[in-house]
Amino acid sequence: MSRLGDLLHLERTRRKLSTKEVAKLAGVSEKYLRDVEAGTKIIRDDQARRILQKMGMEQQTDAMFTLDDIAVTVDLQTAVSPERVEKTRALKQEKGEKADGSIWLDALKGVLQHVPVYNAVMKEVASRLLPVTQGKIEGAPAEKVFYFQAPDNRMRGFRVQKGDLVLVVPTQAAEDGAMMLLDTPLGKQLFVIKMLPRYQLLLQTFDTQNASEVVAMSDVHILGKCVRLEAEL
Repeated sequence: MSRLGDLLHLERTRRKLSTKEVAKLAGVSEKYLRDVEAGTKIIRDDQARRILQKMGMEQQTDAMFTLDDIAVTVDLQTAVSPERVEKTRALKQEKGEKADGSIWLDALKGVLQHVPVYNAVMKEVASRLLPVTQGKIEGAPAEKVFYFQAPDNRMRGFRVQKGDLVLVVPTQAAEDGAMMLLDTPLGKQLFVIKMLPRYQLLLQTFDTQNASEVVAMSDVHILGKCVRLEAEL
């Protein structure tokens, strides 16, 4: 299946509707719907949303994620377990809320989170949706991690070019050989760190050539460790 096909199949089966019934409601052929659910035919986000609404799913009001986000991020068959959906259903009923067929959208909130993208002055310029495992992303509290957008080519020798995004896990501890985000008098900057004797650090950058400086560990303000790179092709 495709991810949007998964979404349609999941909602249809939760409502106990046949492909023939949904096809009639949505004004598409049954073969088209079967092909979409099987992943052999591509469907756009707006088309999938229209079919979901024809099935009776209320318009999504939570801006936490979109169908496109879900489609490229999460494996629905493992992310939305029957146990998770039933737990979500029970919680909604306890709060007196309508437990309708769109419950899987609420269930997904526990496994997806928008992670902010910050520029060099730590202004949020975008966000990325990442899977959450037991409340954590890359082993850190999900609400603490963030992306940093490389402002220049100072690190391209380490495969990070201007505009690339690095996922940062907050920490104040230096790690030998790691790329880390530091708060410096010149702003937030990326460095590869090498541990030296006598509580010193070698801060490395690499644009057209390698550059480095030795600093006292006590003079360095570390914001976090870079654990993932996202680059445009």
